[in-house]
Amino acid sequence: MTNSSIEALKGTWDYVDSENLDEFMKELGVGWAMRMAAKGAKPRLIISENNGKWNIKSESTFKTVSYDFTPGIEFNEVTPDGREVTTIINFEGNKWENVTIDKSGKKSLVTRYVDDKGQQIIEMECGSVKARRWYKRAE
Repeated sequence: MTNSSIEALKGTWDYVDSENLDEFMKELGVGWAMRMAAKGAKPRLIISENNGKWNIKSESTFKTVSYDFTPGIEFNEVTPDGREVTTIINFEGNKWENVTIDKSGKKSLVTRYVDDKGQQIIEMECGSVKARRWYKRAE
């Protein structure tokens, strides 16, 4: 694992755009009202690390959520829409792979990386549905 490429994810990121987010959330089982609220949110992401423990914080006018994790160690979390899930995050090369499984066994994969334009790309997959979001580094 090359740490320097994962290190590029650290910092503060502002939301730019997304594609197919509503279909992805529908596939996860997120209700209509929560999907509408999420569509309007333009979250700011803050990613940091301290002695091997990472933190990701998502701030928006709608909701602020934050969680700590150690790569490779499974943990339980409650998603912003209230679902209880088990999550494991691994670093593979320059990518951060977040696998989440909810109580009904529905699995989703979220991959984060910094592209060659310096944007953070977030690719999301659940069932046959794929979506993506991208962020630019905050000024």
